[in-house]
Amino acid sequence: MVADFPSVTRPTAPAAGDSFPRRHIGPDGSDQAEMLATLGVESLDALIDEVVPARIRSTTPLDLPAGLSEQAAAERLRDLAAQNSPRRSMIGLGYHGTVTPPVLRRNILENPAWYTAYTPYQPEISQGRLEALLNYQTMVADLCALDLANASLLDEATAVAEAMTLARRMSKNEASAPFLVDADTHPQTLAVLATRAEPLGLRIETFSVDDGIGDAAPFGIMISQPGSSGRLASTAHLRSLADTVHERGGLVTATTDLFACTLVVPPGEWGADVAVGSSQRFGVPMGNGGPHAAFMAVRTGLERSLPGRIVGTSVDAAGAPAHRLALQTREQHIRRERATSNICTAQVLLAVIAGAYAVYHGPDGLTRIARRIHGAARTLATALESAGVGLTAEAFFDTVTAHVPGRAAAVVAAAETHGVDLRLVDDDHVGIACDETTTGDDLTTVLDAFGVTARPGSSDPDSDRLGAAGGRTSPFCTAEVFGAHRSETSMMRYLRRLADADLALDRTMIPLGSCTMKLNAAAEMEPISWPAFADVHPFAPARHRTGYARMIADLEHALCEITGYAAVSLQPNAGSQGELAGLLAVRAWHRSRGEVGRDVCLIPSSAHGTNAASATMAGMRVVVVACDDHGNVDVDDLRARIAEHGGALAALMITYPSTHGVFEEAVVDICDLVHEAGGQVYLDGANLNAMVGLARPGAFGADVSHLNLHKTFCIPHGGGGPGIGPVAVAAHLAPFLPNHPADAAAGPATGIGPVSAAPAGSAGILPIPWMYLQMMGPEGLTEASKVAVLNANYVAQRLGAAFPVLYVGETGRVAHECILDLRPLTKTTGVTVDDVAKRLIDHGFHAPTMSFPVAGTLMVEPTESEDLVELDRFCDAMLAIRAEIDRVGAGDWPADDNPLVNAPHTAAMLLGAWDHPYSPFEAAYPSGRVRTDKYFPPARRIDGVYGDRNLVCSCPPMEAYEH
Repeated sequence: MVADFPSVTRPTAPAAGDSFPRRHIGPDGSDQAEMLATLGVESLDALIDEVVPARIRSTTPLDLPAGLSEQAAAERLRDLAAQNSPRRSMIGLGYHGTVTPPVLRRNILENPAWYTAYTPYQPEISQGRLEALLNYQTMVADLCALDLANASLLDEATAVAEAMTLARRMSKNEASAPFLVDADTHPQTLAVLATRAEPLGLRIETFSVDDGIGDAAPFGIMISQPGSSGRLASTAHLRSLADTVHERGGLVTATTDLFACTLVVPPGEWGADVAVGSSQRFGVPMGNGGPHAAFMAVRTGLERSLPGRIVGTSVDAAGAPAHRLALQTREQHIRRERATSNICTAQVLLAVIAGAYAVYHGPDGLTRIARRIHGAARTLATALESAGVGLTAEAFFDTVTAHVPGRAAAVVAAAETHGVDLRLVDDDHVGIACDETTTGDDLTTVLDAFGVTARPGSSDPDSDRLGAAGGRTSPFCTAEVFGAHRSETSMMRYLRRLADADLALDRTMIPLGSCTMKLNAAAEMEPISWPAFADVHPFAPARHRTGYARMIADLEHALCEITGYAAVSLQPNAGSQGELAGLLAVRAWHRSRGEVGRDVCLIPSSAHGTNAASATMAGMRVVVVACDDHGNVDVDDLRARIAEHGGALAALMITYPSTHGVFEEAVVDICDLVHEAGGQVYLDGANLNAMVGLARPGAFGADVSHLNLHKTFCIPHGGGGPGIGPVAVAAHLAPFLPNHPADAAAGPATGIGPVSAAPAGSAGILPIPWMYLQMMGPEGLTEASKVAVLNANYVAQRLGAAFPVLYVGETGRVAHECILDLRPLTKTTGVTVDDVAKRLIDHGFHAPTMSFPVAGTLMVEPTESEDLVELDRFCDAMLAIRAEIDRVGAGDWPADDNPLVNAPHTAAMLLGAWDHPYSPFEAAYPSGRVRTDKYFPPARRIDGVYGDRNLVCSCPPMEAYEH
């Protein structure tokens, strides 16, 4: 929501020569003039007049402060950071202090080779990050003692929600069966579960693990081990409980802690089918709630229902092992409204850090850290009990909950006075969580707050308070990689080797349509490592997070001004979550008016697959609307669908500019038709990069949008995540934005509930778009949109004769991206979009988006950040590829042996025996010029089908290295 408090005094605007937009926007004045001449347009404004329909054009400039220099913006952000008070947090609730090893911070978190990479859908150029994710999967599966883990989810609460829906799909129990949830579960998790269950008609009931489930026959149960209070249940009891649930046809999910799993019997060994949790404390700062990589591990038999991405190992064309994404890599695109999850963006960069943390420490190091954490909790518990303070659990790992009748608030206040934050559970209970940063002085401060005068003494290092849950004996993290990099030198070189295997934005343009791979400027990225942002607990007292609150208010104000909407929630921590939140707001609005029967969501056939999946998760029925031959929504078919469903219409979901890369002239009429029928218009904000400063969706008819901050507003993709997808709404929908039980200021009291675990979602990376908006200013933001349109039209003009542009607007122009049609060439030559994509690797490029939204096409989005030199390099590469296609078509090269079907070419291939009808030089240097920065992929073309049939999704164990 938009906050009321004033902004900090702004420094002065930069001089013209110090303008950040000059560095963010690639083409300078002379470049733009040359490109406009190629297009035959006299000015950039004239081009925009041709592209953006007059009916939707903004008539007033953005009412935002003038842009600041990088230095001035950083100065102002430091003022905001100074208003945060990072303190020693012992609140727990799934968020803990951690130590990010400097070698990981410098070489991953702060390294553009990692944070500017795209999702590894082109595996030949993604072997480094795929190996890093395979390490993460292996770590999670090993620690949880389950067979397979995914490559990260969004946060712990949404991971639990995904586990609930997985259990519902896999259980054959009757539809009315409940999902039983451990009452000793983090409150934010319980709240997100309720938000997700209600539109699906799922019934949630809480139960006591100690008491069991009685005669219930649930479709699934969820056990917290450890519990939110710190409680550890005995392994024998959990095993008996799991057996009972299985006998009655349900599945068992455990939320767990990865450090606890080094010491206690892990979920897979006492009968859990699914284990979920957060890997935050493996080296990822709290960041006021995120981003953090959540995990999900499952037993054999559930792998094809596992949501999110899974990394697997296959073979390449030479038979060598190589990694790629496995199974339902983008299943929401294939299954749409039948998809089991709407997750697209994950938390890849954070998963890479967590996996690298385990590689750096190894199993022995992880166990040592866990013992130190447990030792601190045990020491604290002993001192409290010695002073007569009762504890709620005999067995615990890192958290103790003290029973202090009527004194809880006073204890918490006393600790806060001395710089330590504890958890106020209720009037009678205080929670204290220890972590790897906890010191003896912290324990002394806590004891003082309780009025305990005895100092904590050293206890027997061999004793523990794990009770009958302790005693893990099974090995974990036994793969060679977890024992190979103990020195910083070795770890640094390992991370460099992985990064060198990949192509990211730090080396080349990534021309992916719809994904907006633009500059992530260093000035935007630097602040996320500042302790004042990184080391803040999301449930710390609000007075210690004032700087965050002011930054969030600035962002909400700017996003409302840019979009024309009345209110914004920054809570959704991915575009998919923003979609869901927006649709839930629409659903709640209809219900507030007594129109419960409105449940039809109209979605054009061209839409991104998450749209349909999100609508289904919001309890809506998806009805597809046709597109015409120009890629626009077929208005006649829309009228027919509206007439067919009448009073059941809830919403229309459209992407604008369209997924086909054009500004549809009829968008205002489309909005009017839906509103006349009583529906709402959800405008997917994925392509907002073409509209900022040019058109406001909230002003031309849309009611709600999600906004991808990891696209338009410069949060980097990080190899597939982090992301933030805030939801923006018109005034009548504002009462139904997400809220949060732990923070009354996080949303309206009438809201839909939380969609993310933390009140402000992935707040730790909000400094990135804040800096972008501050430095660009209104003129810079508008100029960026114009140049994005210019760059796309320049590419379309240069390549149109060789690769026809499938869709254009009424004036023959595209928006910010263009779709190149390869289907005629494929029909006549056999060369496919896959062949072109792989051949681009030999040119040193990441491929455009393949076969979306139309099979057999490439969708190109150059963004405003690429200059004319890089645009021409890409166009030259595509034209060279076209010439090679012509040679195949002319019979100069066989259809089954040419540079296209054999691409990409590795160095090992070029140095081996050569019996192809083209030379190794033609293979390696298709431009005809030797480049000193030539990129050689580490793998030849990878066989995805083989990998799915022979599923291997973890590192090999030590036995695999024995001969």
